[in-house]
Amino acid sequence: MKWILVVIMVAATVASDLLQSHEMKRAGEQSVRARGLRRLLGVIAQRRLLILSIGCLAISFFSFMALVRIEPLSFAVPASAASFVVETVLAKLVLRESISFRRAAGTAIVLAGVILVDR
Repeated sequence: MKWILVVIMVAATVASDLLQSHEMKRAGEQSVRARGLRRLLGVIAQRRLLILSIGCLAISFFSFMALVRIEPLSFAVPASAASFVVETVLAKLVLRESISFRRAAGTAIVLAGVILVDR
């Protein structure tokens, strides 16, 4: 059961972050001053993928809460770091972002840490 919750949490986190990044790049830079905040909320309301991103974030949150209920926090938090690995790979493949050697090496270290937590 714990690994099902980890997979759900990681998948939902990754989906949320990718959708959010995609939509915010499409929307462009927004002001967050008083008038800008209202405009920003309007932009959010018009972007279906951004609303879906918020839903995925809620799924991730509730999956994490369920995981913490059955596993120690010392397992749940490092296991959630698997999302960094998946996000980095998908940022390269889906969003066509440039991944430096240092960033790739850091991602590999995070992956090694996630594997060690399970041992």
